[in-house]
Amino acid sequence: MKTIIILGGGVGGVITANTLRKKIGKEHKIIVVDKEQKHTFASSLLWIANGTRNEKSISKQLDNLKKKGIEFVHGNIEKVDPQNKQVTVNGSTLTGDYIVVALGAEISDSFDINSKGYNLYTPEGADGIYKALSQFKEGKIVVMVTSLPFKCPAAPYEAALLINSLLHKKGIEPNIEIYSPEVGPMGVAGKRLSGMVRGLVESKGIKYFPEYQVTQVSGNTISFKNDVSANFDLLAYIPKHQCPKVIKDTDLVDESGWVKVTDSKTLTTKYPRVFAIGDITNIPLVQGKPLPKAGVFAHYQAQTVANNIAVEITGKGSLKQFTGDGMCFIELGDGKAGFAKGNFYAEPMPAIKMFMPGFHWHLGKILFEKMFLSKWF
Repeated sequence: MKTIIILGGGVGGVITANTLRKKIGKEHKIIVVDKEQKHTFASSLLWIANGTRNEKSISKQLDNLKKKGIEFVHGNIEKVDPQNKQVTVNGSTLTGDYIVVALGAEISDSFDINSKGYNLYTPEGADGIYKALSQFKEGKIVVMVTSLPFKCPAAPYEAALLINSLLHKKGIEPNIEIYSPEVGPMGVAGKRLSGMVRGLVESKGIKYFPEYQVTQVSGNTISFKNDVSANFDLLAYIPKHQCPKVIKDTDLVDESGWVKVTDSKTLTTKYPRVFAIGDITNIPLVQGKPLPKAGVFAHYQAQTVANNIAVEITGKGSLKQFTGDGMCFIELGDGKAGFAKGNFYAEPMPAIKMFMPGFHWHLGKILFEKMFLSKWF
C-alpha cells in the first residue's frame, strides 16, 4: 500500500486527489490536508462582489471527498519534513510515500487596511464590496493591487469592469481608478494582450495607473512610493501574497520566496516523490518573468503529477508533462467576457491569443464553474 499526502484543498489539491483515485487501486491511501473545511471556487469571488453569487453557491465541503474514497484531514499544518515525507497536523504526524504540495499562495495584509477597504480575495471582502456598492451614491472607487505577485492576473481589471457595469445599471456615472505595481495588465502574456486589456478598461472611462506601489493607507488616502497619493470613497484591494510559513521553513523554497521545482514539466522538487504545483511555486519563463499564479495552471499541473504518480505506483500508462498551456476568461460586465489562451512555455515569448469578447464567453465561464463544482466533489 502507498500513501499520497496532498497538502491543500484548492484547485490543485482536489484535482490531484480525484485523478489519483481514478488511476490507482483502493488499497492505496490518498489524504488531503487543509486548514479550511470547505473549498471556495476563487474564480467566482468576483461574482459575489457584483451580487450574482453568494459564498454558499461557490463552495463545497472538503468532507465530500470521502465519498470518493479520499481521506480528508482538517487541521493546521504545523511542520513539513519533505526528506522523510512526514507532515505534522494538529500535533499528529502523517507519513507518506509521496507528498504533493498544493497549498497555494497565502494572502496577508502587510499593513492595516481591513478597516479602510475590502479584500477582493475573500468571500467576506467580496460580499462587503457588494453591500457597499448597494448603498453607493457618488464618489471615487479605487481598485488597488498591493504587491506582486498575485494570483489571477486579470482580477483587478475584471473587478473594475464589473463594478463599472453595476453602477451604470444603478444610474450612477462611475468614477473608477486602478492602481497596480505592474508595468501593464497581465504583462507576462505579452505587450499585445496587455495593451488589449488596458484598452478594454480605459474604453469604459476607467483610469489605469501602472507602476504604483502602495506604502500606506491612512483614512481615505493611499500613499505610493513615487510620492503621490490618491483619495477614495470605496476601496477594493488585492492583498499581499506570500508562501505559507510552514513551507517557507523548509528548504523547498529558494531565493524567490516560493517553492522551486527542479523540472517545470513534471513539477518535481529536490526530494524524490515530493511535488509542488500551483500558486506556491515559482517557475521562471524564458523571458525571465514567472509563470502567472492562476488556477488553470494548478489544474493542468495536478493532472500531470497525479498521472505520473499513478504510473510509478501501478506500472501502467505513460508519463506526461505539463506543457505550459493555459486559458483565462476575462469578465467585462454587461453579461460579456473575453477569452485568452495559449502556451506560456513558448519561446522566445509566451504565445497567447485574445478572442473577440462576447456573451458566449461569459456563458462559458458560468458553465466551467458549474462543471468544476459538480465534477470534483
